[in-house]
Amino acid sequence: MSSVVVLDNGGGLIKAGYGGERDPSTIIPNCLYRPLSSKKFLHPTPTTEEDLTSAAVRRPIDRGYLINPDLQRDIWNHLFSNLLHINPSNSSLLLTEPLFSLPSIERATDELVFEDFGFNSLFISDPPKLVHLYEASRRPYGLVSKAQCSLVVDCGFSFTHAAPVFQNFTLNYGVKRIDLGGKALTNFLKELVSYRSVSVMDESFIMDDVKEKLCFVSLDVARDLKIARRRGNDNFFRCTYVLPDGVTHTKGFVKDPDEAKKYLTVGDGAYLETRKDMDRTEIMDRKKVDLTKNEFDLTNERFLVPEMIFHPADLGMNQAGLAECIVRAVNSCHPLLHPLLYQSIILTGGSTLFPRFAERLEMELRPLVPDDYQVKITTQEDPILGVWRGGSLLASSPDFEAMCVTKAEYEELGSARCRRRFFH
Repeated sequence: MSSVVVLDNGGGLIKAGYGGERDPSTIIPNCLYRPLSSKKFLHPTPTTEEDLTSAAVRRPIDRGYLINPDLQRDIWNHLFSNLLHINPSNSSLLLTEPLFSLPSIERATDELVFEDFGFNSLFISDPPKLVHLYEASRRPYGLVSKAQCSLVVDCGFSFTHAAPVFQNFTLNYGVKRIDLGGKALTNFLKELVSYRSVSVMDESFIMDDVKEKLCFVSLDVARDLKIARRRGNDNFFRCTYVLPDGVTHTKGFVKDPDEAKKYLTVGDGAYLETRKDMDRTEIMDRKKVDLTKNEFDLTNERFLVPEMIFHPADLGMNQAGLAECIVRAVNSCHPLLHPLLYQSIILTGGSTLFPRFAERLEMELRPLVPDDYQVKITTQEDPILGVWRGGSLLASSPDFEAMCVTKAEYEELGSARCRRRFFH
């Protein structure tokens, strides 16, 4: 039996490894980048120590779909040859592909796999199916496993999907999508910081780091906006991020990690009382941001950026928020599935890693759901690797070889006929 390579080809990160293993062998950004110090585009490695300040980026995937197969071939070639060290002709490939992919994109993907790399066989899956499979196997006596039914909310790099899964098949007619993901949130943070502090419109990698380290989901936006207006130590949200200077450090960092976690101490009423005995000189002497140094302050940006997932209309997008999107997805399914779907919501994807994300989603969802239904939201133990682990589990099952399309079948029948086997 040939080895099975599991490839979760995301818009932001590629997760790649071998079927049957718990974690992927390598995780790299799905892009090429050109630092200011280089004249040509470079391949990212799992331990990149380059100074990525103002690096130009080329991505093969835009809005979730493959738009540049040549660039993707270049990245995969580097991945298979230099990082995984595999011979494709002796290997099967399990590849993830986003829901509702166009036939022309499917054909381009099949050509890459069979004609350019010459893989022995191929299986294509959509991410929600693999997330459901992994969660059902983790809890064999849980509701997801017993009912064989779940609602997978995938907040990824390019977009957000709410996808009902029933008996390991994604119900395509029930899938709802928001055109908002981690990339759009990073771009929004860039605009806010550039307008208020220092221009960072070219700093994709750095602002990704700022978003991941400092942003969180607010449980009461109006209340937190009032706190963010305060001066001095009364502002629990203010923290400073130091940009790389290219000499002493090539990566940005949070100046005071303890200060960045102060928002966790915000109670329900205690902090609303301004401390009377606070030394006023402490406010006046509070260090101002020195513009000669490479640093900037963040206050309300920390929670306004993730807020866009719940209220895309604030960004000018004519789309429903995440809670409404979930309700619409559930209502598209058979009424008998509704209580089960609300009780088995699974969060996956990197954008669900914001602190308090699940708590806020439940707050938004509860008023929209009938009172006699329970709402239970489960966040995966590692939302970034959840899809890959489901693929690894599927690849190690005894039926996997029979589910694949072989190279001979592809050459005989063509892409369109072979795709019917995957029930897209």
